[in-house]
Amino acid sequence: MGNAGMARGFGWRRFAAGTGAAAALVPATAGADELLPTLPIIGMPTDRGIGFQPPVTELARDLIWLEGFMMVILTVITVLVMGLLLAVILRFNRKANPVPARFTHNSPLEVTWTVVPIVILVFIGAFSLPTLFKQQVMPEAHVTIKTTGKQWYWTYEYVDHGFEFDSFMIGSPATGGDFTLSPETEAQLIAAGYGREHFLLATDTAMVVPVNRNIIVQVTAADVIHAWTIPSFGVKQDGIPGRLAELWFRAEEVGVYFGQCSELCGIAHAYMPITVKVVSEEDYEAWLDRAIARHGGTPRNTDLARAD
Repeated sequence: MGNAGMARGFGWRRFAAGTGAAAALVPATAGADELLPTLPIIGMPTDRGIGFQPPVTELARDLIWLEGFMMVILTVITVLVMGLLLAVILRFNRKANPVPARFTHNSPLEVTWTVVPIVILVFIGAFSLPTLFKQQVMPEAHVTIKTTGKQWYWTYEYVDHGFEFDSFMIGSPATGGDFTLSPETEAQLIAAGYGREHFLLATDTAMVVPVNRNIIVQVTAADVIHAWTIPSFGVKQDGIPGRLAELWFRAEEVGVYFGQCSELCGIAHAYMPITVKVVSEEDYEAWLDRAIARHGGTPRNTDLARAD
């Protein structure tokens, strides 16, 4: 089955909910996102890249440091074990040692190979557990957003203001595409402020959050298990139907950040990207007012983005 046939077979919910295919092609937050300023694209994968994406949160920096720290320990252990194996191969092969010794126990050696791994694990835990607790302990939220994974798109609900919208990959059937980089899809990418290199990453709408504010994301799913993740933020959380999990981040740089569903969730799993736009407080408040007006949300009575 070709891409076009696959697209027809998926039964995208926006087609069913609207009055026709033409209505389905209109981005859910058209008129809200389009007035945002041009933002630098910071968090995205690079061709043949083997490192991490640029970290823009304290959590991401901690994880990258922890990975480097762990690699040092793993390298030392690997070199030590390989050295021991080579020594045994060279010194105790049949030619070098034709008459092997006969013994069954070496208490000092047995104690050593039991105690040393325990010490190593305790040492690792002393650095990794604080990072884990920092991820799992939710700070006071400035903005709370509920994200629901669906086959195969995301729904974002700004719970403080009572509105929500869907986020589809540009080039998916919901935006008039067939999962290929056609001229029409490239034109949509350019119109949305992206380039052809952002195909499979950019979405028609985005989660918009203010810079340097605590963002609580409540993650769940409507059908199967999905996973919401932004590598530059150092966050990843499974969305499980019937359960509500949480993650948090505090982005320190204005820009566009990409992520993708990280749980195999069905035939279109590869076409379920995530786009987050981090903007200034002023731009966020202006966007929020436009989004509330467009989606019939609850008007804000307090300046949530500026609350400390």
